Amino acid sequence: MIIKRQKLPSENDLVICTITKVFSHGAFAKLDEYEDKEGFIHVSEVASTWVKNIRDFVREGQKSVAKVLNVDRRKGYIDLSVRRVGDAQKKNKMQEWKRAQKAHKLLELAAKTIKKDIKTAYQEVGFKLEDKYGEIYAGLEEVVISGEAPLKDLGIPGEWIKPITTIAKENVTIPYVNIRGYLDITCQSQNGIEIIREALIKARDEESGNDIKLDVRYVGSPRYRLNVTAPDYRTAEEVLKRCANTAISFIEKNGGTGKFLREVKEENV
Repeated sequence: MIIKRQKLPSENDLVICTITKVFSHGAFAKLDEYEDKEGFIHVSEVASTWVKNIRDFVREGQKSVAKVLNVDRRKGYIDLSVRRVGDAQKKNKMQEWKRAQKAHKLLELAAKTIKKDIKTAYQEVGFKLEDKYGEIYAGLEEVVISGEAPLKDLGIPGEWIKPITTIAKENVTIPYVNIRGYLDITCQSQNGIEIIREALIKARDEESGNDIKLDVRYVGSPRYRLNVTAPDYRTAEEVLKRCANTAISFIEKNGGTGKFLREVKEENV
């Protein structure tokens, strides 16, 4: 089971729960992310429409995303709502839950290699990655990209470094994105072709990091297509613009002209 620092969720948190008992007035649900914790969903919080039969909306064994309405920390009572969770919230929470489960299994695997328990793995590795990257799995993705450095920078004990790095690289796949832009560059100088070639080389050399790739393809005078592959859209956009600006700057310094186009109609290429 995934280990949380806090024993109870907070008001307005989204939680993963499994319906355990259903009554006419509401349903009890086990909180999957919290050990031995259960919440109650009143029939009025089951659906946004009128509920004639509660079993038309919830059933035993059903896994749901619920919003925490109230927490009585002294008694341990937790009130939940299913109807107050939007579709996008459900999707994001489920994805977050799946990533947390994967991270848990990888931490458990690393712990076994050095004969430590899972609670120690969270204390010495997991929570430190969570503090830095927002979630443990995101930290493991960074390890895949950058190697041992992120772990060492967080002061994680040395005995964990190689097991975590090896296991992350063998089991974590970075979800890359691909975007493209277009570069129109001309140079009428006697050595214009060489200047254009040098401008494109400088653009290519602007890419930074092993996790980023830039591919330059000739489309038809004066146009070149720039394809960028990166871990996320923000990084990809930044790299694309930086590479294009580098090429344009070099061309203009050498008497040519340049223009960056984020999109063009396919029939023109």
